[in-house]
Amino acid sequence: MMAIHPDDPAWPVFNLPRIINNKENILKLLNAVDSKFNGLTLCTGSLGSNPDNDICDIIKATKGRVHFAHIRNLRHHSPGKFEEAAHLSRDGSMDMYKIMKTLYETGFDGPIRPDHGRMIWGEVAMPGYGLYDRALGATYLNGLLEAIEKE
Repeated sequence: MMAIHPDDPAWPVFNLPRIINNKENILKLLNAVDSKFNGLTLCTGSLGSNPDNDICDIIKATKGRVHFAHIRNLRHHSPGKFEEAAHLSRDGSMDMYKIMKTLYETGFDGPIRPDHGRMIWGEVAMPGYGLYDRALGATYLNGLLEAIEKE
């Protein structure tokens, strides 16, 4: 399985265009080679950097073609300004329950991991790779999945 990762962030950087940054462009790529092996890494952080991207709509449009998922939450401050937030829905701008439920309802069965982690509790780590926050994220995502399965 090949799974392209969306551009991060979803807008030009250093005047370099971004091409895998929204539903339309993702579908163009997937349809260029219409094979179940040509898929997407669903990264809610990358796609969510643009609040106009409807993550759940992208999941539905690419049904069966999401091979891997990076799940995290962001808090939007203004156009082009956001920060990575804790994974819980209440801590950011995205509905993490709705995202996980949409993955479940579309039959996604690939690997999921919490994307990035803040340094918390005095941890010293490489920026974006705080172990404690990623562990909390994994636990939260597992809890959401268990609740969704039991509905």
